[in-house]
Amino acid sequence: MSENVSRAITRTGNGAGGGRQRRGRAGWVLYVALIVLAVIYIFPFLVQVASSFKTEEDATANALSLVPQVWTTAAYQQLFANSDFPVWLQNSFLVTVLVTCGRVFFDSLAGYALARLQFRGRGVIFALLIAVMAVPGVVLLIPKFLVVNQLGIYDSYAGMVLPLLVDAAGVFIMKNFFEAIPRSVEEQARIDGAGVFRTFWSVVLPMARPALMTIVILSFQGSWNELNHFIISTQDPALTTLTKGVAQLASGQLSQGNQFPLKLAAAALMTVPVAIVFVVFQRRIMNASAGAVKE
Repeated sequence: MSENVSRAITRTGNGAGGGRQRRGRAGWVLYVALIVLAVIYIFPFLVQVASSFKTEEDATANALSLVPQVWTTAAYQQLFANSDFPVWLQNSFLVTVLVTCGRVFFDSLAGYALARLQFRGRGVIFALLIAVMAVPGVVLLIPKFLVVNQLGIYDSYAGMVLPLLVDAAGVFIMKNFFEAIPRSVEEQARIDGAGVFRTFWSVVLPMARPALMTIVILSFQGSWNELNHFIISTQDPALTTLTKGVAQLASGQLSQGNQFPLKLAAAALMTVPVAIVFVVFQRRIMNASAGAVKE
């Protein structure tokens, strides 16, 4: 009897040990696969950064090398001294900051109205909002141009900023987040005499900080990388943004030869602000537990 029990315990232990070994091997396979995918994803960016510090001959002859034969910052010096890159950078920062601030305010305001206010046609408006999200942005370029031109704001900062101040995805995110906030919080504020906007601004909006951080990141990234809208809203070189300028560099309009280091240096600098914003706000992005209250 005791021998049978000991054999059963031994088999059980061997089975558990074998299961742990199989799970361990599966985990290692998964880690290796993730590392390979990460290398494939990151490698082009590493080539971009490395090539920006190469000479033009080195970048042409050794395009995929991650170690320049001769380290040089000539591309960056030429970019700031002999091109309109500072003007592009200034325009992009101005437009991106204005668009981001506008989207945070208007998206949250519209999201709160759709989530909490009872008015006729609310369902239709939300359905139209979903429909707009399903329409490819390229389809709307010609209507955008016609509207901007008819309003007399073509080739101006107003034409670059105003059409981007609200986006359907941001309103959708804010609406869903506001609906997850208990109504008892707002009822208490109304008992204390707060109006609709005061309740929204002082009570509900601070609780929606995770969603606001999400809107900040998405709006900054989207407006910083925007190209199509700026193509149809401006033609003045003084209003060129980074995306338009770098696109002109890549197409060879502003340079002779391939000039890979110059083009890749501009592209590398473009990624820095977006990376900084993401690193700063990533811990707060859509943390649904933040601001939660107990009923």
